[in-house]
Amino acid sequence: MSDPRILTVRPEPGEFAWTFGGAPPVARIEPGTVLDLYTEDCFAGRVRSEKDLVSEVCEFPFLNPQTGPFHIEGAEPGDTVAVHFVSIEPARDWAASTTVPLFGALTSTHTTASLQPPLPETVWIWQLDRTRRTALFRAHDSDIEAELPMDPMHGTVGVAPANLEVRSALVPDAHGGNMDTPEMRAGVTCYLGVNVEGALLSLGDGHARQGEGETCGVAVECAMNTVVIVELLKGLATPWPRIESDTHIISTGSARPLEDAFRISQLDLVQWLVRDYGFSELDAYQFATQAVESPLANVCDTNYTCVAKIRKQWLPTGETYRGLHARLRETAATLR
Repeated sequence: MSDPRILTVRPEPGEFAWTFGGAPPVARIEPGTVLDLYTEDCFAGRVRSEKDLVSEVCEFPFLNPQTGPFHIEGAEPGDTVAVHFVSIEPARDWAASTTVPLFGALTSTHTTASLQPPLPETVWIWQLDRTRRTALFRAHDSDIEAELPMDPMHGTVGVAPANLEVRSALVPDAHGGNMDTPEMRAGVTCYLGVNVEGALLSLGDGHARQGEGETCGVAVECAMNTVVIVELLKGLATPWPRIESDTHIISTGSARPLEDAFRISQLDLVQWLVRDYGFSELDAYQFATQAVESPLANVCDTNYTCVAKIRKQWLPTGETYRGLHARLRETAATLR
């Protein structure tokens, strides 16, 4: 096997994308390319202290900047782009989180309107120890401090949507986008169905860590230095974003209401079992019902995202996505 091509991209402040679809590619890449990327945090680096309120330093809709898009040579509708995360490392020793007026799962929002006033806007700056792999929480209203383990991930990974659509980088849907699942960590492969020629892959929204559901709407947001390997599977469709780790196969679904996001992820997992593991549809439905794990990804975005995952050790012997995850893991090991 020849050495993979490596493309390093460090965008300047005016060079990020704010949508999926509608943005010209920053580069054309061949399948097998390694991308060494810098991604900015969801605030575009503007929330740097507890005094930097989002409503004052950020301009809606210019939130969630994406690095990309990348035109993948040969990618056509009906194909699948595979994005293997080799490493995801915080680019700074700090990260920011905040409450945002009329945003989050435990407050009134623009779509769940009520007479109660918005929650106050408050910023927490988390100190990251990149050597010890910890993130330090400091309470505002007491002397409580707590160190949590870092678990770096990307909240947003996606391709251009279908049907000539342009979607905000804040929105998750079948194209990927702002799914905000902690499953999108180093060592996994994300599969995305191609909707337009070249796919137009982008990613961003790094989190030093995030609880399932992203309840207040904001994780421990930080800039990232991320390395991914991008591959292409011709003639293999992926209806909703899927993730493969060493231990699980993982389906996602994004919609409102929440139960529809749940249904999408569960149905996609059932259909995955049928396609690649030899189950009939009803057998897959029964097996998934008893074996599935169903963590929440986000319950705050424009669409909510649910996850459905099954342990590989419980599955029949079979090969999914032409065995690509294992091969990408081998390639990733040569890059470290």
